[in-house]
Amino acid sequence: MDPHPRAVNEFELIRRFFARPPKRALLGVGDDCALLRPDAGLDLAVTTDMLIEGRHFPPDAEPRSLGHKALAVNLSDLAAMGATPRWATLALALPPAEPAWLAEFSAGFYALADRYGVDLVGGDTTRGEARAISVTAIGEVPPGLALERSGARPGDDLWVSGELGGAALGLVHPEIPEAAKRLHWPEPRVELGERLRRIAHCAIDVSDGLAGDLGHIVERSKVSATVEYERIPRGSSFEKLKAPQLEKDCVLSGGDDYELLFTAPRAHRAELESLAAELGLALTRIGRIEAGSGLRILDAKSKPLEHRGGFDHFEKPK
Repeated sequence: MDPHPRAVNEFELIRRFFARPPKRALLGVGDDCALLRPDAGLDLAVTTDMLIEGRHFPPDAEPRSLGHKALAVNLSDLAAMGATPRWATLALALPPAEPAWLAEFSAGFYALADRYGVDLVGGDTTRGEARAISVTAIGEVPPGLALERSGARPGDDLWVSGELGGAALGLVHPEIPEAAKRLHWPEPRVELGERLRRIAHCAIDVSDGLAGDLGHIVERSKVSATVEYERIPRGSSFEKLKAPQLEKDCVLSGGDDYELLFTAPRAHRAELESLAAELGLALTRIGRIEAGSGLRILDAKSKPLEHRGGFDHFEKPK
C-alpha cells in the first residue's frame, strides 16, 4: 500500500469505487434515494450491521476481507430469516479516504455481492477518527415463510450448519490458517436459509456465540433447549491444541461463526440429511427443544456444563 496515499473527496470516492449500474433496482447509487421494486407478493426482510475499528477489527485489518465481511454478516442475517438477498446500502467513516484501501475494500464487497446478485444502491461517506462500516441489506421472502426466532416448538430437533468456534479461535491463535479464515472470511449460508423455509420452524445465525444466540430462541419461543456438547461440530484445530477450556469457550460463547442454528420437526431428519449432501454442507443435530424455559448444555456424562453467555456488544474491549 502506498505509504503516502492521496485522499479522495466524497464524490470521487463514490464514483470510483461504488457507483455501478444496478441489475435489479430501478435506481441505484447517485441520487437522493434508491428506487426498489420488490417482486410481487413477497415480503421484505431488512437488516443492518456495523463494524467498528478497534472493536470488531484492528487498524491493520486486510481491507479486502473487511469488504467481504461487512456484507457477509448482513447476508447471514437474511439467510437466518430464509430471505433471498437483493439490495444493500453502505455507510463508511474513514480517517483519510485512501484509494488503495478503498480499491481493496470495494473489491471484497463486490465479489460477494456478485455471487448473490446483490445491488449496492446507496449509502453515505464521511470523515471519522476511526474506520466505521455500516451495511443495510434487504431481501425478499414469501409471505408466512420467514424463519422467526419465535417459531421453535417442543419436540423439535436442534441443528447447526458447518462448524463452531473457529472464528473465536482465530482471535486467540491468528497463526492458525483455518481459524483465521473463519474469522476474516465468513461464509453466509444463503442457499441453506432459502431451502429451510418449508422445513425449519425457526432459525438464527451464530454471530454472538451458540449459548447466547440459542438463548434468544429460547426466550422468544418460550421453550427450553437441551444441547449435547459432544455433538457440536468443531474444527480439527481444537484437537491439536488440546486446550479444553479454550475449546469450550470458543465453541459455546465465541462469536463470528455465522453458521445457521435452527429447529425442525423430527419428521424432517432424512430430508435434512439429504439437503446436507446436496449442498455439500454439514448439518448436525446437536440437541432438542422442550417445554419449559432455560438452556441446558450437557457434557459427555449428561451432566450440566457451565458456560458463559455470548458476545456483549457494550462490554469494554480488553
